[in-house]
Amino acid sequence: MLELVLPDFDAQKIAQSGQCFRMTCRPEDTVCVNAFGKILLIQKKEENQWCFSCTQEEFDTIWKNYFDLDFDYANYRALCLPEDSFLKESLEAGMGIRILRQDPWEMLVSFIISQRKSIPAISKAIELLCQNFGEPFYVGEEVYYAFPTPQAIAALNEADLRACGLGYRAPYVLHAAEVFMNTPALWGNTLSLQELRAALMQIHGVGIKVAECVALFGYHRLEAFPIDVWIQRVMEHVYSGAFPKQYQSAAGVLQQYLFCYAREQKLAVK
Repeated sequence: MLELVLPDFDAQKIAQSGQCFRMTCRPEDTVCVNAFGKILLIQKKEENQWCFSCTQEEFDTIWKNYFDLDFDYANYRALCLPEDSFLKESLEAGMGIRILRQDPWEMLVSFIISQRKSIPAISKAIELLCQNFGEPFYVGEEVYYAFPTPQAIAALNEADLRACGLGYRAPYVLHAAEVFMNTPALWGNTLSLQELRAALMQIHGVGIKVAECVALFGYHRLEAFPIDVWIQRVMEHVYSGAFPKQYQSAAGVLQQYLFCYAREQKLAVK
């Protein structure tokens, strides 16, 4: 077990932020992360003190990058304009949220599945997909499942995917596997944001919102700006339909704070 003091990190807030679906809250202030064929348990001990179920070496080589801990998020919060009281409140409430560096393929499938589903329903469908078609691995005597590869998904049919609760999204996920396997540019992170959007939106069922989510949470393109119902309400209530240009370089990070705060405050439609 590894104990660390991390003043700008909150595993529970990240797990509930809607950017990841295999990072789950457990009893006793514990969060479980299933990523990269590994399980990480994180427990809050005291204010800013966290216990990780890994070695220092594993933390430094895998999880430090995953949680984007090399960057000081105070730099993003410093972008807040003095008159932007709603963003200021969002930043204070969301202190500890970070943009994870997740697997692009997993994010592509996850956000295709996410359309018109609640977060619990998304998580359930993804877990069924992993249990049925992902590679099993063990931590002690407990079995876990890795996210299915594009090759594993491509070998399935629509009925296989519908059995996991994917519904009308099943053919979209099959097409995503085909396109991803045959588009090497999607395997790395060399495309411009405009090129990345275009490459993603050639996949059936991927519109601008899903493409922006995948760009932000899968490719760590922090200028991407997904607009869901909560951000749409923020745009209408707070910004008169136009997000300030001063925020453009970190729009995705600020969007995440705004999304979590608007959802927490149950920001209503005008």
